[in-house]
Amino acid sequence: MSKIISKKKYSIKIPDGKKKERLDLYLTNVLENATRSKVQKLIEANLVIVNGNFVKPSYKVLAGDLVEATIPISPRPELAEPEEIPLNIIYEDEYLLVVNKPAGMVAHPAYSNYTGTLVNALLYHSQKLSNVNEPGRPGIVHRIDKDTSGLLVVAKDDWTHAKLAEQFSKHTTEREYWAVAWGLFKEKKGEINLNIARSKSDRKKFTTVKNEGKIAVTFFEVLEEFEFTSLIKLNLKTGRTHQIRVHLSSFGHPVFGDPTYGGRQVVYGSSFPKIKSRVQNLLDIMPRQALHAKTLGFIHPHSKKFVKFDSELPDDFIQLINKLKTKD
Repeated sequence: MSKIISKKKYSIKIPDGKKKERLDLYLTNVLENATRSKVQKLIEANLVIVNGNFVKPSYKVLAGDLVEATIPISPRPELAEPEEIPLNIIYEDEYLLVVNKPAGMVAHPAYSNYTGTLVNALLYHSQKLSNVNEPGRPGIVHRIDKDTSGLLVVAKDDWTHAKLAEQFSKHTTEREYWAVAWGLFKEKKGEINLNIARSKSDRKKFTTVKNEGKIAVTFFEVLEEFEFTSLIKLNLKTGRTHQIRVHLSSFGHPVFGDPTYGGRQVVYGSSFPKIKSRVQNLLDIMPRQALHAKTLGFIHPHSKKFVKFDSELPDDFIQLINKLKTKD
């Protein structure tokens, strides 16, 4: 077991006007890389105090409370270690490979996710990966969210990595996502052009803004409509963090199942009790956001030819669509 080598301390004064909220829920939203279970363990270990007193996770924070949290930090491995983890490789040559990442897999080691990542699997698969990134991220040209499935391109050498990264930077790659979103769209095809910035109230989330943040453009097209959801395809002109999820949520059509941006609530059809029961059954099928990076295209740095790759929808996505079609 790793020894604790340092601690990170937080001192948070609850702002005026703050409504009552459970302590564990509040800290999950304000602490970086926190989960509710980790926060509860910290509280139960007496590493969180409120106004100088130990409290329970269910304590309701109030305006004016002073919350102090101490988070033990374990040593971070300097380099990722190879792990024998199966990879769904769509294409591979001596310069790069295209991988179909499953939902639940993190792209590279980070806080609380030092093992079981795509990088750990890649290091076991190949002795040759680019080293352009900081240690722990060999070969990773771009990323998709942990709970988003789909295609990623990985570079095996620094020159290839640089040429691929340039295409992503200039937005010349082709990236098509499929998603199940809440509601029926008034326009069956369109563009969402809204800047995106980190949320000021929750540092783990992003939001749309008018006069700040980064330019973000998403094109969408409805492929099929169901009772209270739609299957859509989306093409990215830009590639901001959580872009599709934030754009669709701000547009009133959050990605179905998305726990961060309102996709696990009954957005449409809430006046019908049967709908609520049906939605819960659908959420059980899709415990994550229903979002899949289906198609990826780019100019191969060595052949100079445009290459395009497509992937099958994962099982949970297919099951969700089939269930939506039955209306049971």
